[in-house]
Amino acid sequence: MGKNFKEEVLSRRTFAIISHPDAGKTTLTEKLLLFGGAIRDAGTVKAKKTGKFATSDWMEIEKQRGISVTSSVMQFDYDGFRVNILDTPGHQDFSEDTYRTLMAVDSAVMIIDSAKGIEEQTLKLFKVCRMRGIPIFTFINKLDRQGKSPLELLAELEEVLGIESYPMNWPIGMGKEFLGIYDRFNKRVEQFRVSEENRFIPLSDEGEIPDDHPLTSSGLYEQTLDEILLLNEAGNEFSVEKVAAGSLTPVFFGSALTNFGVQTFLESYLKFAPAPIARNSSIGEIDPLGDQFSGFVFKIQANMNPAHRDRIAFVRICSGKFERGMTVNVPRLAKQIKLSQSTSFMAEERNTVDEAVSGDIIGLYDTGTYQIGDTLTTGKDNFQFEKLPQFTPELYVRVSAKNVMKQKSFYKGIQQLVQEGAIQLYKTIKTEDYLLGAVGQLQFEVFEHRMRNEYNSEVLMERMGSKIARWIEGDTIDENLSSSRSLLVKDRYGHYVFLFENEFALRWFQEKNPNVKLYNPMDQHE
Repeated sequence: MGKNFKEEVLSRRTFAIISHPDAGKTTLTEKLLLFGGAIRDAGTVKAKKTGKFATSDWMEIEKQRGISVTSSVMQFDYDGFRVNILDTPGHQDFSEDTYRTLMAVDSAVMIIDSAKGIEEQTLKLFKVCRMRGIPIFTFINKLDRQGKSPLELLAELEEVLGIESYPMNWPIGMGKEFLGIYDRFNKRVEQFRVSEENRFIPLSDEGEIPDDHPLTSSGLYEQTLDEILLLNEAGNEFSVEKVAAGSLTPVFFGSALTNFGVQTFLESYLKFAPAPIARNSSIGEIDPLGDQFSGFVFKIQANMNPAHRDRIAFVRICSGKFERGMTVNVPRLAKQIKLSQSTSFMAEERNTVDEAVSGDIIGLYDTGTYQIGDTLTTGKDNFQFEKLPQFTPELYVRVSAKNVMKQKSFYKGIQQLVQEGAIQLYKTIKTEDYLLGAVGQLQFEVFEHRMRNEYNSEVLMERMGSKIARWIEGDTIDENLSSSRSLLVKDRYGHYVFLFENEFALRWFQEKNPNVKLYNPMDQHE
């Protein structure tokens, strides 16, 4: 690339796309990759007949269901920028993976379906972004279909999410009458479904297109001008500072499926989105332009390539420069590791990466060394980045191998899939039965599917329903306190955990055993 280190870092833009399922997240990702030249033709998620599947949905179960289950990472260059997109699962059962992914980005792109407005999952993910104070850019999708009025959608953004908005552009009609967008920021009208040379019409100083243009005779264009006047007079002012602080979201209208408004969005996004930001650590903020290499593992994924039973630890680089073959400290293990096998991503396609800088995401081949949340550093300061959120599971199953002769592959599969962090593993105290905990039912289905397909291990799962998990402070507990309503188990790190049948059982236990101090790990992140 020939740039110096500082220029390289400042050219990075690393973001996650957040949305409710079906809002068009994978489609938008595809179109962005198309502009970056990273793919030649975009596949849609449910491309059953053509056999082309979306690049970011690489796992077999995703192809069957048309949903994104695990966050994938994609990288491309555009207009002097290096863009890292972290695609996140929209499905609520995978919120834990998504929350951790949101810790690894510098900004977020929120997609809203114009017909449905803000949906439950979008709201949850939005709150995490707000908590972190990261800039949020909004793409209101599916304008080629009939939906809510743009003013109604803006009001919803402000009321439901409590964030100020500034429309960078405004739709002219929608659905069958969608004619294009009035681009406030670039001072032009972009027409829908016209030839490339007719696509843009520049605006005059008064903010209008030439009187002799056919579009001026449309009542929809007149209506747009009225609405723009209203926005100019009564709407929020654009503020670069507020965007950077995450308190004002620039809003773009478009249609990802027809690739309309996507390029305009991308170019504006790159202009205002932040370069890599400083990260909190045990010794204070770590400057992305600092010389010492540092990063953290935010995701572990087994079998990204089914042909080579591999595991990859995804690392967000937070400072300095990564060079293949370098040796790093892992403070949790109090040891050094040589990083000889590293990869960059384009969903399934992976290339060996020799160098990367702050803001980039790299994959390290992992033989079981890393855990989610591990910090990697060079230099004398053995610091650690702040802990990643850990979810308390709500649903539990008892799991065992269907075929006793295949215990080896059963244990191997469980260990590897548990390390990815989507499901949590517990053992009962006396019988050492295996229990799995998850945030949602779909995670168990994915677990079962992957155990069968990737580890050749059929499993039996016995539902235990929902439980309230509480960890115990300290290392000792009277194991006789375990009962069917307050089951004592150990997590995979050997810590004691009680699984309570319901709130009543939890309260009853606390009253009877005031000396046992219980806690919920999620409370430690509030």
